[in-house]
Amino acid sequence: MDKRELDRVQSYLRKLFQNQTFRVVARPRKDDSAEVYLGEEFIGVVFRDDEDGDLSYNFSMAILETDLE
Repeated sequence: MDKRELDRVQSYLRKLFQNQTFRVVARPRKDDSAEVYLGEEFIGVVFRDDEDGDLSYNFSMAILETDLE
């Protein structure tokens, strides 16, 4: 993902969740995904999917059972 894509996804997340602390950061040695942070906490990965010419971004976030307590 290039800088423009990172900025667009970050802006979307900030607007959608009304939270300016979302950060979308490039991953070292990976160009098809980026890390997503809420403040300083890593919360997931967003993947770029350009299959069949239909571009989309898929956000994946794991929720551990211990986090629910």
